[in-house]
Formats: sequence, C-alpha cells, structure tokens
Amino acid sequence: MTEVSKPTLVRPLALASLIANIGLVVTGAAVRLTGSGLGCPTWPRCTDQSYTTTQEMGVHGVIEFGNRLLGIALGLIALATFVAALLHKPRRRSLVLLSLAAGLSIPGQGVIGGITVLTDLNPWVVGLHFLLSMALIAVTYALWQRTKEGDAPTRPLVARPLRHLAGFMTVVSAAVIVVGVIVTGSGPHAGDEDAKRTGLDPAEVSQAHADLVFLLIGLSVALWFALRAVNAPPAAVRAAALFVAVELAQGLIGFVQYFTHLPVILVGAHMLGACLVWVATLHVLWRLRDRPAPVSPTPPAPADTAAEPLPQSPAPVA
Repeated sequence: MTEVSKPTLVRPLALASLIANIGLVVTGAAVRLTGSGLGCPTWPRCTDQSYTTTQEMGVHGVIEFGNRLLGIALGLIALATFVAALLHKPRRRSLVLLSLAAGLSIPGQGVIGGITVLTDLNPWVVGLHFLLSMALIAVTYALWQRTKEGDAPTRPLVARPLRHLAGFMTVVSAAVIVVGVIVTGSGPHAGDEDAKRTGLDPAEVSQAHADLVFLLIGLSVALWFALRAVNAPPAAVRAAALFVAVELAQGLIGFVQYFTHLPVILVGAHMLGACLVWVATLHVLWRLRDRPAPVSPTPPAPADTAAEPLPQSPAPVA
C-alpha cells in the first residue's frame, strides 16, 4: 500500500477549505451587490455596542454579519486541517506547511476586511481583499492535490515548450482576474451608495479586460490542440478542454452582463466564475506533471524452515 492511499482527514478538510474560500468570495459579492458593505459600520464589532448585528441594522446588517460568520467558520476549518496534518502518520512536511499557510491567511483576510469597512469601502482595499481570496484558493487547491500524491520530486508529463505555454497561460489568467478587479472598482455595485470609485473610465478598463480574455482563450485553445497533437496524457487533455469550457462560459456571462448594464444576478455569477476559472487554471498545471507516491518496501519473505531437516545428533558408539 502506498503512503497516500491510507484514509486521512486531511483530504476532505482540504477540500472543505477550498470550497469555503470560494463560498467566501460569493458571499462577499452578495454583500457588495446588495449594498450591504457597511451593514456592520465598524470592525471588529458590528456596531459600537455589539459584536453581532442588531435589529436596527436591518437586512444589510444580517448579510454583512453573515459574511463575517463565514470567515470565522473558514478559520475553524483551516485550524482543523492544520491539526489533521500534524496528526497525519507519517507526518508530511508539505501538508503541514500548506495547511499552516492557509490558516495564517485567515486572520489577514479579517484584517483587510476590517480595513475595508474602516475606509468606507475603498475600492483598492476591496480589490486586495478579493485577490487574497484568490491566493487562498490556490493554496487550498494545492493542499487538496498534495493529499492525493506522494512526496517524490515532480515528473513532467509533457515537453518543455508546452509547459512554458501553460505557464504563460497561467500568468494571463491571473492578469485577467486582476484587471477584472479594477473593472469592478470603477463600476457600480460598490457595496454602498456613498462608496468611492477608482475614478478610472469603466469602458476603457473593461476593454483592457476583454482583450486579456481574448488572449487567454487563444492560449488555452492552442494548448488544448497542442496536447492532443502530441498525445499527451488523457487527464491533461481533459483538463485543458475543461478550462476552455469554463472560460468560454465565464466570457459569455461577462459580455451579457456588460451589455445588459450589470444586473446583480449576472455579476454574482461572474464572481463565482472568476473562482472557477482560477481553479481550472490550476487544474491544468497539475495535470501536466505528476508526483508518484512512494511505495512502501515489501519485507522479504521468511525462509521456509519447515522443509529443511533438523540437524541430527550423531549416533552413540557401541
């Protein structure tokens, strides 16, 4: 039996942490899209007198406080994942470090969230809050994948030019997300009607975002065709095809929301789509290499002593 085939709590907890981080982005989008960004007008308290929302804060307080509660739940999941990694036998350094990184990022999220409230939803701080969530998604995805593989050095499954193409595609995917954050900061749905915007021209920033999306689609389609042409492992081809499908769906939502003047439902779907595009990007990278699990050495079979005659004592001399 290999080391990673043993049942462990780290794997489901890592998956729960990944899903919870995506959920935090979605609930954060709900806070902004419903104008609940200052539903709890201070931090770390919800009001000057209470850590929880009050009746006077109305539905906006409930939405904002609910998002804060999810952040606490996320921290508990991260703590449980770290403890499970420490207790894993044999202890694996990679799992401990990744779970620790995920756990330490949670307080950082809380602090940035607090600064967001205290700066009256400064769009640049709001964007940083989102980008940290993307980093956390990358860490928790890596942790989840590492629970399914060994600790041997990685082994590339495709030629170097294809790996370079995938790396460039990843950089462009990250750029699409960053510019998308800037688009959000320059448009409506600020989280509060009095919140400031970046002052950038929404049309120009949106055009830059769309240009990067077209570049990303071209790179991903090229990678998919190239992997098929060289008979890459089926898992790698499927990952590239999945990435193309996810980004095409995300691009369709983006264009429809732009030309329909940013309806709340589509904007929320686009935020979820950004997370899925990022996960699909990471999925491609992971399928272009593997890390074989170390096989436990098989102990030598015991000698068959039953077939060997026992030594005989010499016969007595008369």
